[in-house]
Order: sequence, then C-alpha cells, then structure tokens
Amino acid sequence: MTEHIEKIRLLVESFDEETTNVMDRLTTIKHLKKGELLLQENEVCRKSYFMVNGIARKFFILDNKEVTTEFFFEEDIAVSFESLVSQKPSKEIIECLTDVTVEAVDYNAFYQIRGQYPQLMEYVILITELYVIWLEDRIFDFHARSATDRYLNLLKKYPEYIHHIKLTHISSYLGISLETLSRIRAKI
Repeated sequence: MTEHIEKIRLLVESFDEETTNVMDRLTTIKHLKKGELLLQENEVCRKSYFMVNGIARKFFILDNKEVTTEFFFEEDIAVSFESLVSQKPSKEIIECLTDVTVEAVDYNAFYQIRGQYPQLMEYVILITELYVIWLEDRIFDFHARSATDRYLNLLKKYPEYIHHIKLTHISSYLGISLETLSRIRAKI
C-alpha cells in the first residue's frame, strides 16, 4: 500500500501547471476542532477531504451504539464513498478525533472537470485502487486474523496515532468488546 501512496504523491507532484491551477481553485483549507464533524448522518457528502494533519473516524449508529468503520490519518481521504458517488444521504458520520486540517474539494465541481484533465482521471483511478486494496485488507483481517492479530496489525500500521484514539473506538473498529481489547492489551 505504501507503494500505491507513493504513486499518488508522485502523480500529484507531477501535475502540469493547468491541472495544478484547476485543483487549487477547487480546493479550500479547513481547520476543525476535536469533536467537529466533517459529515453528519443523513447529510449528502459533497466534498472529499484530504487529511493534512489530525485524526478522524467514520462510524454509523446501530441499535444506539456507535460502530467505527474507518480511521483517517495524515494523507488519507475522508469521505463516505457511497454518499459521495451517489449524492444520497450518508448513513455514516465523520468526526474529528483531534484538531484537524483538511483540503476540501467540492465533488460536483471536480466531477464536471475531471474528464478534461488526464492527470485528474489517473488520480481518481489511483485513489480508487488504493481504497479497494485497503478494503480487501480490512475484509481479510476480519476473516483470517484473530482479534489479537488485528490489534497488533493496527499498532504496527499506525503506532504514532493509536494513543490519540479512545479504546472504545478501537474495539469497535476491531469488531471486539472493550473487555476483549483490555485482555489483549494486558497480554502484550
């Protein structure tokens, strides 16, 4: 996955001047405080958010419980893909877990012009591929790894971020109870 992220970074750095100027016009910088929302439930996701710094999480509410499905760290793109692409109300919420700085891009404006700029189409393809790789890895984790291995994998991938995330959010993300996470943490 690191190789894919590097491809995206190199592509963005190689954007020609016209593509760079278009993206600059479509992009706004937003600073959000811990606890603020990038997306509310039942709101249509109209922007994609490139995480400049900070941590956010995506979750939904099921039976009055929050179910965390994704964390967003530096250089991630925070969106509800289903809501963004279909322009229908989101089932998910995106919440800032720390103070966050994002580059926000209006989806409709981007969608209208992306076909005119081959580098933007390549960018869309690379981002989509990266998300599919992440999603397949996440599915594999749930079906092939133990709860302990899922936790250790999360620690390995994001050691600098984990101490900023509540254990209740981590246990939900891992699909385990808080008690099970406490037992795992006590053993390692």
